[in-house]
Amino acid sequence: MNRPVLPKHIQAPRSTAAPATFRVKSFGCQMNVYDGERMVEMLGAQGMTAAPEGADADLVVLNTCHIREKAAEKVYSDIGRLRRDDGTRPMIAVAGCVAQAEGAEISRRAPSVDIVVGPQAYHNLPKLIAKVTQGEQALDTDMPTASKFDALPTRPRQARPTGFLTIQEGCDKFCTYCVVPYTRGAEISRPWSAILDEAKALIDGGVREITLLGQNVNAWTGEDVRGRPQCFDGLIRGLADLPDLARIRYMTSHPNDMTEGLIAAHAEVEKLMPFLHLPVQSGSNSILKAMNRNHTAESYLAILEKVRAVRPDIALSGDFIVGFPGETETDFEATMALVEQVRYAMAYSFKYSPRPGTPAADMDRQIPVEVMDERLQRLQAAINTHQVEFNSASVGKRVPILLEREGRYPGQKIGKTPWLQSVHVVAPDSALGDMIDVELLSAGPNSLAGALIERKAA
Repeated sequence: MNRPVLPKHIQAPRSTAAPATFRVKSFGCQMNVYDGERMVEMLGAQGMTAAPEGADADLVVLNTCHIREKAAEKVYSDIGRLRRDDGTRPMIAVAGCVAQAEGAEISRRAPSVDIVVGPQAYHNLPKLIAKVTQGEQALDTDMPTASKFDALPTRPRQARPTGFLTIQEGCDKFCTYCVVPYTRGAEISRPWSAILDEAKALIDGGVREITLLGQNVNAWTGEDVRGRPQCFDGLIRGLADLPDLARIRYMTSHPNDMTEGLIAAHAEVEKLMPFLHLPVQSGSNSILKAMNRNHTAESYLAILEKVRAVRPDIALSGDFIVGFPGETETDFEATMALVEQVRYAMAYSFKYSPRPGTPAADMDRQIPVEVMDERLQRLQAAINTHQVEFNSASVGKRVPILLEREGRYPGQKIGKTPWLQSVHVVAPDSALGDMIDVELLSAGPNSLAGALIERKAA
């Protein structure tokens, strides 16, 4: 079915001059945030500057996510809003997973888009920009075997004490609801040395906590500097040896790649924070089979039991999809039972949305929206209850927090506990990036209040 082309009044003229300023707008997951940061760094290395907030930019990059329904339609709405009051427009690039999925269709529907570039090709942005300045549209949705990371600049100094580091991309799991294997490609692991080099650059630039990212981050494999085979837990141990790195986190992981070595690392590596995001998606084995998850509710719970055995204070997080095709009330109640048994510190939950080209989109017994809505409300109510309970149980504890950003009030700062809880604390003499000890005084559903514990003079 042919979809409508954007109206001509949106197809505004633009200058053919090389852009001097830019803005990158990222949507979706942490990996998109990472990719957006790398685009900013790359464009900066080309001599361009980020446009100030509220100012027009010569180049706008929409770094898109394709996980949710109508993601592509939202992109076209954003493109339309880029038309300026004087009738002109910036150079427009659509990047990310929508660009990979839609390809040349984006340029057909929105001729004002100058560049379409997939998530495995954004290192070619400078070449694509040069092509546009010569009066051409530019399309690059290749998935080359050569690593895009080799073409990206060295990480500059960060403006915050936490940083993302992508170590693995793509997915070989082929869950029936998911577009990632088609938009990000097959699973690939970055080399050990490249990861360690980027981590060192982040640390040298002021980062104290690194979150390792991947579509299946715990599927990472490689060889260390001595040529010895390593799994993900070995990489974590290697990163933990970096002296100025204080904390390590990771996401998103898959139950099938939760190895004994990784479980042991949660007990043995002090810098690995006691937080595990391990999506399960459903508590019903029949739905998990239809999703092609290749684990059961029982095997998932067995993994959590092992993790809790070695790290009793672990905070657990997960992902859930409600309303998957064929989900009965009994299936949903199995999900609710699993949530009640695990009692997550936090979790993400979504209504199923069919993604074009995925097997689930063509399955029979699609669930009515009103049924999905009702189930999602029940699930989120249970998750929220458990989250409040987890935060409330923390009151009275004395914990270290890493200060990440300024608070709303003078002298107030916001930091994270080891369990990824946000804490507001008045600490006027402390700087962002400091690790301070606080006593947790009160808890809300999304954050806690703490009081600074003054260190006694020696």
